[in-house]
Amino acid sequence: MSADLYPAARDLLARLVAFDTTSRGSNLELVEWVEGYLGGLGVPHRRVPNADGSKSNLMATIGPVIAGGVVLSGHTDVVPVDGQPWTSNPFELTEKGERLYGRGTCDMKGFLALALAAAPELAKTAKKPVHLAFSYDEEIGCLGAPSMIAVIRRELPPPAVVVVGEPTNMEAVNGHKGIATFHVTVAGRECHSSQPHLGVSAVMEAVKLMSSLNQLSARLWDEADPASPFTPKGPTLTIGMVSGGTAHNIIARECTFVFDVRSPGPRTPEEIVAPFLAEAAELDRALKARAPEAGVVVELRTNVPPFQPEPDGAAEAFARRMAGDNGPPRVVAFAAEAGQFQQAGFSTVICGPGSIDQAHQPDEFVEIAQMQRGALFMRRLIEWASEAP
Repeated sequence: MSADLYPAARDLLARLVAFDTTSRGSNLELVEWVEGYLGGLGVPHRRVPNADGSKSNLMATIGPVIAGGVVLSGHTDVVPVDGQPWTSNPFELTEKGERLYGRGTCDMKGFLALALAAAPELAKTAKKPVHLAFSYDEEIGCLGAPSMIAVIRRELPPPAVVVVGEPTNMEAVNGHKGIATFHVTVAGRECHSSQPHLGVSAVMEAVKLMSSLNQLSARLWDEADPASPFTPKGPTLTIGMVSGGTAHNIIARECTFVFDVRSPGPRTPEEIVAPFLAEAAELDRALKARAPEAGVVVELRTNVPPFQPEPDGAAEAFARRMAGDNGPPRVVAFAAEAGQFQQAGFSTVICGPGSIDQAHQPDEFVEIAQMQRGALFMRRLIEWASEAP
């Protein structure tokens, strides 16, 4: 077997981690650097930008443009480090013991680095296509991937499999939950808190709705199918953000909160929260009767489909072969872009280095052993691509 890909992947990971691609900002500096790297290898590439051009997906095809290839998919954005007690610079790769620390090492620049480390040899030897599909804004609702997936469907010969490199300890995963995020705005009427009869407290009305969601969350937990392979087993509902009011002595004019629903299917998030939506509509009418400017607005902001196990899935079989994985079927509770690729008609699997336990944490890390397993995966992929189709 030829040279180990890990040293090159480690160096590439250091370059990728150095780019602050927190979702609230742009990823274009990273995209431009990767374009330069691929251009130096003679690999054609293209951007699929967002509406205002501030962010972009990046696509590339290594090898012949024919059907039957593999897509290596990953997101370039990372979550914030604000307020987290890091003991090293999150945007500088730091090696301690058997771990590589830095924001995105696990989720999921480690996989991007492995794919890029394989590119030089693939550019020389590939007889089957290996497509790179690097997205933006996965962390805030998988917003970037759909436009890139549309281009793949429209412009490329059909690939045989898609590998989404989210952290799974380099084990094949064939299912994930979907996620939908709802933004709720409760409007009231301000007045002095000594005269509550003259106003409408948006905060106190919002608390009623949040209480209902809390009860719904408990019911979902209690009603979960005990045979479900997921942990937690059924749909989950959590309120993640709340904001409202101006001062303790002012009846609040506005209160907003955000909640998410994670469901393995077949029930959609809209079906799950239908009773809450009906309650919100009833409260909206009641508040408007007290003050015309008051009311309730519920917006579905993002909706990522679940990823369902495929009977005899080609992608799962491919990933297991590349990873040397003979373990049992696996699913994960987090959402990813795999459901979007599957929804578009592609056989899909999740398989990448690192553990989701380290994702989004202070001192995020990926174990060197995981990167080495990923390097072996890419070595086998290079050998597979070098064989005539």
